[in-house]
Amino acid sequence: MKIIVALLIFSLIVIFHELGHFLLAKRGGIRVNEFSLGMGPRLLSKQIGETRYSLKLLPFGGSCIMEGEDGVYEDEDEKIATISPYHFVEEMQKAKEESAAPASSRLPGYSFGAKSVWVRISVVAAGPVFNFILAFLLSLFIIGSLGYDEPQVWQVTEGFPAQAAGMQAGDKILKLNDRSIHVYREVTQYVQFHQGETVRVLFERQGEKQEVTLVPQQAENGQYYLGFTGSGVRVKGNLLKTLGYSAYEVKYWISTTIESLGMLFKGQVHADDVSGPVGIVSAIGESYETSREDGFYYVLLQMLYVSVWLSASLGVMNLLPIPALDGGRLVFLFLEAIRGKAVDPEKEGMVHFAGLMVLMVLMVLVLFNDVRNLFF
Repeated sequence: MKIIVALLIFSLIVIFHELGHFLLAKRGGIRVNEFSLGMGPRLLSKQIGETRYSLKLLPFGGSCIMEGEDGVYEDEDEKIATISPYHFVEEMQKAKEESAAPASSRLPGYSFGAKSVWVRISVVAAGPVFNFILAFLLSLFIIGSLGYDEPQVWQVTEGFPAQAAGMQAGDKILKLNDRSIHVYREVTQYVQFHQGETVRVLFERQGEKQEVTLVPQQAENGQYYLGFTGSGVRVKGNLLKTLGYSAYEVKYWISTTIESLGMLFKGQVHADDVSGPVGIVSAIGESYETSREDGFYYVLLQMLYVSVWLSASLGVMNLLPIPALDGGRLVFLFLEAIRGKAVDPEKEGMVHFAGLMVLMVLMVLVLFNDVRNLFF
């Protein structure tokens, strides 16, 4: 059951991501040849208008295949003709030689490449943006049902910096250094990602703002702490607060993903701590089993919470300026917008191909790491 739940969550996130590409492509007048969930051979398929909607064998990933995006064109008889990237470049070069007009003007008017650079940017960016929208919509249900965790001090630990600085239970944390705090988890997050760093704490007590400077103290477990904790109690607010704190929930997971990536690149996180699909499915399964004892409603909330985390994380990962990802494609599109002309398609294709190969190698390594952590 937990595997089915994990697959449903992955499917929801992927389909919403691809839906962003799909809707903006349609809005921009780009023909979408296929919209699919999953990878590999088709299990189910139905042609509706110009688009084929498919369910594929492997329950990971999905696609929104647009006319001309990867050198794929549909002729007047509605038959698919595939042009290799290198042949496509040759055809583009011939078009340049035959006419002074831009080569893109010789593409079908409904193809991806024939549209303005800003239309193409909107289509590519829509996938990650829709991931953030999904995370926000799911957060609305969670915050509306459970409320939000106020950044209020519940207990001050004896012998730690917070007590020495005069902080008390009931103080509301407003800022840590220049970072605004809206929920208590942001306090825990900040201390975790800035271990040992001196922190200016701006807090409010009985309507009066005060500021203290704390030097984290190392505990027996090797971690550094400021010396205060939150209660974990969640507070429900009105509609405006629910909307606002749902946005803060998404912001929290976006910043957590970015900070985690920063620690990985700095070597502060070991490669063994990185999880791929297998590790994520395992984590979802554990979360499902833990919450199942509390009943269906709490299982639903826990799974939605996991979905918020995964959707926001996927949005961030896809915006990274890595070739073959949406972020890598956006880099070339913004270069085109700045320069006033596109980067040589052959060179761009080679960069994306190299990036894809690197990503595939990384996926294999992460999968190996997942399996090793699962059984050893």
